[in-house]
Amino acid sequence: MKNKNNYIGSSSQIKWYKKDSTQAILMIAPMLIGFFLFTYAPIVYILRYAFYESNGFKDTFIGIENFIRVFTRDLAYWRSLKNALVLTFGKLAVEIPLALLLAVLLNKGRKGTGFFRITFFLPTVISAAIAGLIFSLMFGSFNGTVNGVLQSIGLIERPINWFSSRGSALFVVGFASVWNNFGINMIFFLMALQSVPKDLYECADLDGVNPIQRFFKITLPMIGPTFQVVLLNAIVGSLKMADLILSTTNGQPAGKTEVVMTYVFKYFFGYDGRAIEIGYASAMAIVTAVILALISGLYMKLSNKLGNSY
Repeated sequence: MKNKNNYIGSSSQIKWYKKDSTQAILMIAPMLIGFFLFTYAPIVYILRYAFYESNGFKDTFIGIENFIRVFTRDLAYWRSLKNALVLTFGKLAVEIPLALLLAVLLNKGRKGTGFFRITFFLPTVISAAIAGLIFSLMFGSFNGTVNGVLQSIGLIERPINWFSSRGSALFVVGFASVWNNFGINMIFFLMALQSVPKDLYECADLDGVNPIQRFFKITLPMIGPTFQVVLLNAIVGSLKMADLILSTTNGQPAGKTEVVMTYVFKYFFGYDGRAIEIGYASAMAIVTAVILALISGLYMKLSNKLGNSY
């Protein structure tokens, strides 16, 4: 009898579990369907076309010829990848410390911090394309706000053509990207800082720890997991930058500010005078994805090792 009751109880639990699981599956089904349709289906599409010469109308199987072209004949692709790396690590050297510094200052809970939180976060709401247009107008050679201010205070005599050289153009793009993204990173850091127990700081004050030691010995280790995720997202997001470049320089002058995602985009859609080469663009997209995966994996390995040694 005891065994029978146990059996009945277990079967009713199994029945309830199945009913609950069905409801959960039905609730997440729309998201899963969208995820497979708009994530995995394009990946399969790209994997197939990477081995074809295709313009969208006619497909010709050519094997690994597209990959050979990427690695041996297309120097412009590797220049665009180099630009993306320079822009990414150059801007993150400013963006991440700035976001962390502002988060530490705003976490002190002084009067008016709410106003500054909203103010610093507002640029994040603006799309990257609009931010690019704003900065292209601000740094314009003629009637640009930045040139006007610099001339009015006597720092320059003639307007600077900010987009005439690779260095100054990448500086403007990096400046725009920092302005557009530091706010969201600041919010992430601020949430992590608010989860640090206040008791640790009180004990540190009793032991006579100065603010710098407290930051490196308490604050930074405690927000380490958040810092790791924020930096990884910032690296990957910056390497995939496209719309900001298209709305500011469009790769000019002479393709010197082209980044890898805009370069691939132009081959996919025949943009900026290029012929549509879907097969070759797919091969470049796969190579880029592998490079991004390697960079992300290397970062995770190094950051985990550093965290363990800390």
